[in-house]
Amino acid sequence: MKVGLVQTRTPASHAAALAHVLPLVREAAAGGARLIVTPEGTNILQKDREALLPQLTLLADDPVVNGLRETAKDLGVWIDVGSALVKRDDGKAANRQVLIRPDGTIAATYDKLHMFDVDLPTGETARESATYEPGERAVTADVDGLKLGLTICYDLRFPALYRALALAGAGAMTIPAAFTRPTGEAHWEVLMRARAIETGSYVLAPAQGGFHEDRRGTWGRSLVVEPWGQVVAKLDHDEPGVLLADLDPAAVAKARRAIPALANARTFTGP
Repeated sequence: MKVGLVQTRTPASHAAALAHVLPLVREAAAGGARLIVTPEGTNILQKDREALLPQLTLLADDPVVNGLRETAKDLGVWIDVGSALVKRDDGKAANRQVLIRPDGTIAATYDKLHMFDVDLPTGETARESATYEPGERAVTADVDGLKLGLTICYDLRFPALYRALALAGAGAMTIPAAFTRPTGEAHWEVLMRARAIETGSYVLAPAQGGFHEDRRGTWGRSLVVEPWGQVVAKLDHDEPGVLLADLDPAAVAKARRAIPALANARTFTGP
């Protein structure tokens, strides 16, 4: 299966975000991608809660998600919206991944489990939990016989989630992100490779990149890691762009036979 990862610099409004991402999605499809994955916050990026929250809609009404549903149907491809920032039925906000079938229907959704609540050594702070309600369940979904494990950004730092997804049959992990520049420079690639090696899975990591309207800076460097831990495709910059790679399901089985860590793990007591 050929996949296309879309790297964006998402604007602070839905209309501008859709105009930004659609040409990149079409470029990925023109390159032969059957599955196209976009970054976290594909539909809007805005750090200011007071400016963001009034713009959020229910998933069914989100103009970017609906535009991408129409595009998936038009192009006959799978589109995984790495995440859309949306309103929940209870009025709270969610950071939600949305997998769209080639007929434009929604195959699966996943709400980000782990909230990025940190104080970085650089003085930068983040409190995702002040805006978003975390999800409560892990999610897998089938794409043309390849089972995906759906995760988002900060989930990357919690390996137990990826082990659970792999044990549930996932052979490729989606990790769409809007990584900060300090943490991206230090940890982005090494953690992506670690998750691939630990689980014997492909890692698909499309990213936001550059400096945004809301003044945040994101790392970019979207990449695809194969199950043995090698980076097989990478954008070496933070500009918007498209990354294409071929996935071989046999590579998953081969890696897991060579290092059967999923099968060899034991329960233990203590410390």
